[in-house]
Amino acid sequence: EDPVGNGHEEKENNPFAEYMWMENEEDFNRQVEEELQEQEFLDRCFQEMLDEEDQDWFIPARDLPQGMGQLQQQLHGLSVGDGHGSEDILSKSNLNPDAKEFVPGVKY
Repeated sequence: EDPVGNGHEEKENNPFAEYMWMENEEDFNRQVEEELQEQEFLDRCFQEMLDEEDQDWFIPARDLPQGMGQLQQQLHGLSVGDGHGSEDILSKSNLNPDAKEFVPGVKY
């Protein structure tokens, strides 16, 4: 089975068979373009969603007035006492040590 002069074998019915994929090229291109547009739309929606989420978050550096940054730094410098001064506070207290324990919602 030698190829005929046109380069195709004799038993091949359609000499343009290898080019038949081009028949639906416009449909394929349209489908790919629609997929690209859809992906671009989804990317834009996702970015808008992230931007809206960023606006909902409270970011002190962005959302507080300028003078608040100094106050925030001062707050970070505060620390809870280690308990050494508690005896001094108790000695100056005006509270009744014999009073009943306060329980919210209970009437005495």
